[in-house]
Amino acid sequence: MHQVHGSEVLRVNQPGQYPGYDALITNMTGLFLTVTVADCTPVLLYDPLHKAVAAIHAGWRGTVASIAAKALTAMQNDFGTDPTHCYAYVGTCIDECSFEVDADVADHFGAPFKRWDEGKKKFFIDLKAANAQILNKQGIPMAQIECSPYSTVLHNEDYFSYRKEKGVCGRMLGLIGVKQ
Repeated sequence: MHQVHGSEVLRVNQPGQYPGYDALITNMTGLFLTVTVADCTPVLLYDPLHKAVAAIHAGWRGTVASIAAKALTAMQNDFGTDPTHCYAYVGTCIDECSFEVDADVADHFGAPFKRWDEGKKKFFIDLKAANAQILNKQGIPMAQIECSPYSTVLHNEDYFSYRKEKGVCGRMLGLIGVKQ
């Protein structure tokens, strides 16, 4: 997909490039979905009963728009997915201690996912925890949601960070699918 920091979800039945979407879902075996990131949060979903998957790009706008919930709802509607049987991976992204924002962004997040730093006069946002809670509220048990312990900023020697590298960086690729 060619992501646009939106919240549109597309069901995919064949290989291709799908511009304008930030989440793809499929239940086609042998079809692998990808998401590219360099600070935004990649979220991968797997429904083992229906062999369905989702690849989600959840930047702060997508997180606020609950794109992970929208993708899971689309899987429920299209494939009969039961969230209690799903597994989720919230991947490597900018970490809470590096994602400093002003009030215009922070005001979109609840208290559990933002903190004020008096010394820096900035808010800090936890995108991993916010996306994990969104998925948990949709019915995926927390024991079935894994969050990457890595940060694009703190572990920049191994991961690309758009913010730390001032826009001159590569992208990481998250991939999910079910082999035939």
